Amino acid sequence: MKQRAVPCVVYRGGTSRGLFFKESDLPTSRDERNHIFMTAIDAYNPSQVNGLGSGTSHTSKVITVRPSERADACLIYTFYQVGIGQAIVDAEGTCGNLMAAVGAYAVDEGYAECLSGNDFVEVTVFNENIERLIQLNVPVESGRAQVEGDYLMPGLVHPGARVGVSILSPGGGKTGDTFPIGRRTELTVAGQKIVATFSDVVNPFVFVHSETFGYTGAGSNTVLGTDSELLELLETIRVAGAVASGMAVSSEIASQVPSIPKVALVSAPCDYVTTSGKTIHAEEVDIIARMISMGKFHRTFAGSGLYNLAAMTLLEGTVPHDCSRKTVLGIDNGTKRLVRIGHPDGVAEVMVELTKDGSDVSAVGLDRTARRIMDGQCYVPDWT
Repeated sequence: MKQRAVPCVVYRGGTSRGLFFKESDLPTSRDERNHIFMTAIDAYNPSQVNGLGSGTSHTSKVITVRPSERADACLIYTFYQVGIGQAIVDAEGTCGNLMAAVGAYAVDEGYAECLSGNDFVEVTVFNENIERLIQLNVPVESGRAQVEGDYLMPGLVHPGARVGVSILSPGGGKTGDTFPIGRRTELTVAGQKIVATFSDVVNPFVFVHSETFGYTGAGSNTVLGTDSELLELLETIRVAGAVASGMAVSSEIASQVPSIPKVALVSAPCDYVTTSGKTIHAEEVDIIARMISMGKFHRTFAGSGLYNLAAMTLLEGTVPHDCSRKTVLGIDNGTKRLVRIGHPDGVAEVMVELTKDGSDVSAVGLDRTARRIMDGQCYVPDWT
């Protein structure tokens, strides 16, 4: 079997890792591109031992990049979620964590101008998945994205340089509306009515109260992940939300797109212990959440989900708002707020800027770190 070499760069962004390809280095055929992505990651084996994945949803990711034809962005990129033990390449959703890596990549690859003497570069990129501009405040050192810093993200052992990520007008990227079926709805699942909020902010999510299923925010991923009945029910809820919102015309089609919408359990603040053994006290968070990604409980919480959940926590009438603290930590006296989300491995802080009337979200942002891990040639079996 002959193999071909394709230029590739590997980045970590937040708590995700992905392969970066320039579109100019890829074939124009969609099938041939998908072959490269699935082989490079190894979508075929659950362990992904024959590629650069590691058997988790947050490391089974690909980004493609091209120079921007837009005046308001330095590059255009597309995100792909690659299957784990399944031959799937899904570009329906996006990745909030890898946005920070896109900013670092833009600096490292020369898409963004880095002026001598500046400590930061303001980078604006366009994400084709959600058709939104992303603003990134990237720290630089000697003309490249800075790696070392003192910002320690939950889910990582070592601190890094803080990258500010902000998404403008994040609502309705996939459905055309932040609330395509209202701020709350009743989904009929397995003969029972489940109260849920379906919201489309960055990535579409279905939020349900954990107490509906007999759990509090103190429930660990270990316990939740062994509840096969819960996992099956949450998948059914996810599929029902996709159909109700118009994202899919049938349950069968919704089941074929596991990446979006995603589904998450939310609960009121309480004391809980993280996966690393640290105790988080109720007063340190505004809401607690656990999410499903590609059929499994996420070890932290997807960046795209943090944006969505933070916005829902502030918008009245939603399930997350009902679960959250009534007073959240304010950045200023205007419409900006900082929302603290407790997840399995710590607390994430997300900035939310509401519209002037407080009825919708105008921007969401959070801080991440990013690191270039390697660059070189990725070898894949010949696709011709």
